Amino acid sequence: YTMQNSERSHVRNTTTEPLKIAVLVSGGGTTLQALIDAVETDANANHYRIALVIADREGTGALERAKRHGIPTAIAVPAKGLPRPEARLDVSDKALSLARQHGAEALILAGFLTILSGEIIDAYAGRIINIHPALLPKFGGPGMWGHHVHEAVLDSGDTESGCTIHIADSGCDTGPILLQKKVPVLPGDTPDSLAARIHTVEHKAIVEGYSNRGIGLDC
Repeated sequence: YTMQNSERSHVRNTTTEPLKIAVLVSGGGTTLQALIDAVETDANANHYRIALVIADREGTGALERAKRHGIPTAIAVPAKGLPRPEARLDVSDKALSLARQHGAEALILAGFLTILSGEIIDAYAGRIINIHPALLPKFGGPGMWGHHVHEAVLDSGDTESGCTIHIADSGCDTGPILLQKKVPVLPGDTPDSLAARIHTVEHKAIVEGYSNRGIGLDC
C-alpha cells in the first residue's frame, strides 16, 4: 500500500519530523508495549512518536503502561444508556476530539474493541492502522474479536492462522492489507494456546507493518 502524495501532505510537514500517532486500546496493552519498545530501543522507529493513548474503558492495563512511559492518556467512553450504534459513534467522536487536541496525525488501533464510525473515518482516511488476530478476509467482521476469532479458526479446521495489519476504513476488519504473519494451528490447540502463538507475531507485525509499510511510507 502506497500513500498518494496528496494524502501524505496531510500526515507530516517534513520527512525529518516524527509522525505523531494516537494509539487506541481496550485491554492490557501488550501491543502498545511493542510500539513503545520500538520507539525507545530501535533507531529505525524514530520516525513516529506516541502522542496519546486513548482507551474506550476505565482501568485498562494499557493506560498504566502508557503512564509508566510518560505518555499522555485519555478515556473515550460512551454516555450511559446509548444503543450500540450511537455508543460507537459517541466513542468515535470523543476519540477524534482527543486525537486532534494532541495533534495526532495518524491512529493505530491496538486491540481496540470499539468499531469506529462517523467523522473520524474521513478525518483520518488512509491513516488508521488496525491489527486483527486472524488472516483476513477470513474470520473478520462484527463479533470476531479475542477468543471468538480463535474459536472460529479451530472450528473451521484450518491448519494455519496468524494476524493481519491493515488500513482501517468504514467497514469492520476491511481496508487494504499491509502485511500478514502466519502461525500453524497445532493438534490439540485451544483458543488460548492459539492466541498465545499469534501474540508472539502480532507484536512484531504491528511495528513492522507501521514502520516499513505504513503511514507515509512506500512499501
